[in-house]
Amino acid sequence: MGYNGWRSKTKLLLESFLTARRHFRILGLLLCSALLTLPLSCASDVQNQKPAVKSPVEAVPQDHYPDDVGRFLAGLPVRAESPIAKLEDSPAWAQHRKDLDTAWSKVLNERLPVMRTFQKDELASQRTVGSTVFYPFSGPDTLTVTVFFPQSPLYVMVGLEPAGTLPSPQQLQQKDLTNYLAETRDTVASELQRSFFITHQMDTQFRGQITDGLCLPILELLVRSNHTIFGFRYVRLDDHGQIVERPANYRGTGKNWNKGVEIEFRTDDDQSMHKLYYFSVNLADDHLKENPAFMTYLASLQGAATFLKATSYMLHQPGFSMIRDHVLSESAAVLQDDSGVPYHYYLTPSWRVVLYGDYTQPYGSFRYLVQKDLRNAYQTQKPRPLPFRIGYGFRAVPSNLLYATRMN
Repeated sequence: MGYNGWRSKTKLLLESFLTARRHFRILGLLLCSALLTLPLSCASDVQNQKPAVKSPVEAVPQDHYPDDVGRFLAGLPVRAESPIAKLEDSPAWAQHRKDLDTAWSKVLNERLPVMRTFQKDELASQRTVGSTVFYPFSGPDTLTVTVFFPQSPLYVMVGLEPAGTLPSPQQLQQKDLTNYLAETRDTVASELQRSFFITHQMDTQFRGQITDGLCLPILELLVRSNHTIFGFRYVRLDDHGQIVERPANYRGTGKNWNKGVEIEFRTDDDQSMHKLYYFSVNLADDHLKENPAFMTYLASLQGAATFLKATSYMLHQPGFSMIRDHVLSESAAVLQDDSGVPYHYYLTPSWRVVLYGDYTQPYGSFRYLVQKDLRNAYQTQKPRPLPFRIGYGFRAVPSNLLYATRMN
């Protein structure tokens, strides 16, 4: 081949190479552009390879009656057109209202204002504002979680107790109101006096003895703390961890029915709307291993703020490692008392921990679960003040809170 032929062929090969490289560069730019325009949730799914759980598409049915029931049982007047309005004419309800006004006075005028100030000063960070709040071992304690996380659009509460049902107007009209209303006052007395629900009392109150579950005290606490109920629905988790509607008397097959209630409510102070789920689920390892539907749903709560209070120190036990691991691996922030995740789990570069109040040892029958490293931290660090009582030993021992935020 002559020199000119060799040069012509070389030039042709070089031009082909440059053209191919330009095409690959353009293709690469297009691919990068497409990836950059993906929603963040899609990128998260690709990275984490975790199944996403869809929220219900349909809106919560709008209904004033659940608000009426909550107000009636909380000692607040219902709508004039409510089917249970006439029950407020009874002497039993008048006494009920008087007794609850007294019981709530210190909570509304003393405890809650101080807790709200604490929330604004210490908790109103980007880690929690607008986040889903996960509250395992919650019982019906909507009072505390809505004070500490007032801007959350979604609260997911989980406990061992049944979800319960709303009584119909006819069922309420047939009650002996003197006894029934006195018993309902007892169901929230511990929360108002001590800041938590006592487990053995819930076992003797919320399994058909006074109510058939927790939806009634949940409604009571919401309306009495300045919220209005707009919607209510009975729900459950299907086999794929999706939230679906169910009949009130639904009875599933197998061990885990994952029954719950869905409540839509408004905070009257700022007119913000919120949704709350309560699910009846056993959180022990041996039950969670046989409950893939709930574990799938739990995976969808990645990045939530977790709240733990008065848990009976379940997360200190080896039989609750799965729920403990979920809290540690998936929460963006954790607010807890010493009954939550043991302190030593937070002693890693992944967490920034702030301590509040004081800690000596657990109260009563839990005193054997003393955390020496936590006590040492309170003695050697400078914990911030906690201007209210909360958790076990409400007046007998100092109260404490730990606020952990994920660093990465």
